[in-house]
Amino acid sequence: MKIHLLDGLVILAYLLIVSSIGFIMRKRAKKSKNEYLLGGNSLPWWMLGISNASGMFDISGTLWMVSIMFIYGVKSIWLPWLWPVFNQVFMFVYLSVWLRRSNASTGAEWMLTRFGSGPDAMRSHKIIIAFALLSCLGFMAYGFIGLGKFIEIFIPIEAIQPFLPFIVPASFTAHFYGIIFTLFAVLYSIMGGMSSIVWADVVQYFLMALGSVSIAIIAMIELGDHSLPVPDGWFDLSFGWNLGIDWSNMIPEVNAKIKEDNFNPFGVFFSLMTAKGILASLAGPAPNYDMQKILSTKSPREAALMNMFVNVILLPTRYLMIISFTVLGLIYFKDLNIQTGAGSLDFERILPASILKFAPAGLMGLFLVELMAAFMGTFAGTLNAAQAYIVNDIYLKSIKPKASNNEINQMNYLSGIVVVVISIVIGIFSKDINSILQWIVGALYGGYIAANVLKWHWWRFNGNGFFWGMFVGIISAMVLPSVFPATLPLYYFPVILLLSFIGCVVGSLLTPVTDINVLKSFYTNVRPWGFWKPVYKEVIKDNPSFKPNKGFGKDMFNVLIGTIAQTAITALPVFIVLLKPWQGLVSTAVLLICIVILHKTWYQQLPAK
Repeated sequence: MKIHLLDGLVILAYLLIVSSIGFIMRKRAKKSKNEYLLGGNSLPWWMLGISNASGMFDISGTLWMVSIMFIYGVKSIWLPWLWPVFNQVFMFVYLSVWLRRSNASTGAEWMLTRFGSGPDAMRSHKIIIAFALLSCLGFMAYGFIGLGKFIEIFIPIEAIQPFLPFIVPASFTAHFYGIIFTLFAVLYSIMGGMSSIVWADVVQYFLMALGSVSIAIIAMIELGDHSLPVPDGWFDLSFGWNLGIDWSNMIPEVNAKIKEDNFNPFGVFFSLMTAKGILASLAGPAPNYDMQKILSTKSPREAALMNMFVNVILLPTRYLMIISFTVLGLIYFKDLNIQTGAGSLDFERILPASILKFAPAGLMGLFLVELMAAFMGTFAGTLNAAQAYIVNDIYLKSIKPKASNNEINQMNYLSGIVVVVISIVIGIFSKDINSILQWIVGALYGGYIAANVLKWHWWRFNGNGFFWGMFVGIISAMVLPSVFPATLPLYYFPVILLLSFIGCVVGSLLTPVTDINVLKSFYTNVRPWGFWKPVYKEVIKDNPSFKPNKGFGKDMFNVLIGTIAQTAITALPVFIVLLKPWQGLVSTAVLLICIVILHKTWYQQLPAK
């Protein structure tokens, strides 16, 4: 066994604490559907912000980010724009306010506020439910198996097999650990609902922060006695047409990984990544735990503050950990065992290999708890989102609209258990369906953008347009990987976007306009900017004093300043750990200037409620 008794006690204490939260919150969660799914819209925005940040601090993403920091250096800060990480800026500047004004319980229910309750609206409602459930199941399955593979590095099955009443095959070790630790996340999330998840996430976040600061101190001490063996350009945040990083004289295998990633020419890659990221951000949040946290806030103002706070507490903490493990991995690379069975180097093993080498007893337990907490936060939030769609949008909408509170509680528990069982089954057979599931999830997100941008900004867009835009986008994203097998999806994304956009426009123009009363209600409540002039003319007939939203320019300016601030707050901990005071001072100055500007142009102009 790689861990010590003290590490085991730390892990056990953590599991007992998060499990007890579920029992404590159970009574409150049983009061109503709103209490279970949204915490009664009574949770403070800062707690929801911490919870959302905790959910985004996932194991798989952290392993990947350590590997790209090792390979690409400080320039790797740009690569999470693939997700895109700056969508949180769009969210806190204006989109979270728009979303919260709907007073919906889920993303699917939001569709009814936009398109009404006719047949076309129900088609849009059903396709977004399908999207949400498939993506939730996919994320839970891969989170489950990822956690198991991480834990088996530190607790070989041979060490505990004598204490088990059954034999665990070596090929099933990751699944065994995944199931064991998943049950703790299931316990507190199913029993206590959203309130339980948020309170557990707050506890987990502070454990993550403590672990990140601890490893940062270790890395800075080690770096004070060593120099980093990295190529020219590794410390630079800026880039040119090409990356310009050559590892030939240090670790030649890294050059092979750079070629495999296919990010060059980086200028073209960055342009496409940014364009796709902007469009994805304009679409708003996907129907997962991020959206549920926004809908759980007390008011539109608090929704904006919550998303702002996510950036403040997630990025410095996460990047302290990322750069620290990268530094240790670089200094002691020859001592780390990151080879696969085939003899090649797996750079995603740098993080667990570094923990094994550098963490003393007790601190290793803290690091394991930190990464387990990252998994549990993501898993529990995703599970809650899946439950919300099953209970609110399937059970109460189509099966039993007048269900009693007791029946709703029973369905909450049942749906949670069913979702977890299905995700575990998918995880167990992941080796067989990995390519298929990744294909489906990739296709879902490929077809998501056009329809979800238009739903905010174009009055003529209707439920049929949403359905056909999503459908065409998904199908094209499923077919194009076969047409361009050796091409990064980013490079044929414009084709997917164009086909999806055509489906949206044609599907809308060939079918009747959404009921004008539904459009007026949506426009006056949500108050989006965009192409809404015909609806505005109808609204002022009843309410001549109504003022349209003319904040496009202001919002886009704030997005620009917010993205610069987000990049600065990301780079700051990196330069601190790298002992680069001048770059750290520049990052601090840029961040402070952005804060002053946003205080005037954003914070002071937030809605009062």
